[in-house]
Amino acid sequence: MIKSVYIHIPFCNQICTYCDFPKMVYQDKWIHSYLEALNQEIKMNYQNESFKTIYIGGGTPSALSINEFKHMLNIVDQFKKEKDYEYTIECNIESLTEEKIKYMKMYGVNRISIGVQTFQEKNLELLNRHHQKDQVFSMVKLLKQYGLTNINIDLIYALPNETIDDVISDIEAFLKLEIPHISTYSLIIEPNTTLYIQKIQPIQEDLDEKMYRTICNMLKKNGYHHYEISNFSKPGYESKHNLTYWNNEEYYGFGLGASGYKHPIRYNNTKSLTNYCKGHFRLEQEVITPQIQMENEMILGLRKRQGVSRSHFIKKYGVPIESVFPIERLIQQKQLKMQGDFIFIPEDKIYISNDILVEFILEKTHS
Repeated sequence: MIKSVYIHIPFCNQICTYCDFPKMVYQDKWIHSYLEALNQEIKMNYQNESFKTIYIGGGTPSALSINEFKHMLNIVDQFKKEKDYEYTIECNIESLTEEKIKYMKMYGVNRISIGVQTFQEKNLELLNRHHQKDQVFSMVKLLKQYGLTNINIDLIYALPNETIDDVISDIEAFLKLEIPHISTYSLIIEPNTTLYIQKIQPIQEDLDEKMYRTICNMLKKNGYHHYEISNFSKPGYESKHNLTYWNNEEYYGFGLGASGYKHPIRYNNTKSLTNYCKGHFRLEQEVITPQIQMENEMILGLRKRQGVSRSHFIKKYGVPIESVFPIERLIQQKQLKMQGDFIFIPEDKIYISNDILVEFILEKTHS
């Protein structure tokens, strides 16, 4: 039974230089057609499930006008929700307003994710972000006044010319916001982004690692639980929606470029707005074999600091992890640890986790 749904809103007031998600500059002539197509896609696929998590991302959902924003919320309102549901909307400071906050509250939104990225002016300019520090503090205060206290903010680090002191300054500012969840991402310069076209070079790997460890130490010292490679929360505020992905569970993906997983099918939607608005939603799909499913279970699950449950794995797949993957070798090499029921990547190896996760692609393992 599917318990989670992701909805993609691709419109932005401006395009960030690092973003490679399906997105486009806001044009009101497209919004109505897009939302109608989104509603059509949902009605074709939604099986009246009751959802534990709903996540509206982008793009920038808050870039919509107030009437468009209400239209979007109305469409999502057709979903049934479980009693302890989590309902997240991504917002940017520049386009979030008190009126939109009121409507989010009215429609049952209970978690907000804000793309802050940095407070350093030179880096805001590089990323093509236009908020000011005081705007962020004012908006977070306003959200809390309306009872929307489950707030995530995103941090991007490892930017060109960024120093350790810059990162420390950003984390200190983030801590002053007193919010329960922080997501941190090392800048990856993806093809087809502005930074890639401008030939911006990544920083040295040893500096990147030093920044990561600095962030981890500062957040842990301030009561944040490092529960996933890039995510930190106060106890009880882990992202339930993202845990759906890391637990390799099924979810719907609706909207332009969205991905979904309804076993045994994993699918990707078209990235063509024209095709999407004509009702040509699905771009491609693949059948997930038991082998790929087990690979995904490990590659996604080992992103969590808790790791993968051995008893859950055998219950789900009918075989022990050790009979499928080279667990004993990786433990001997200190790439993995086993503690009780869980297998996980030790703290000192988290930064190089990608090198460990490739060990769980079976073709590589058996070559």
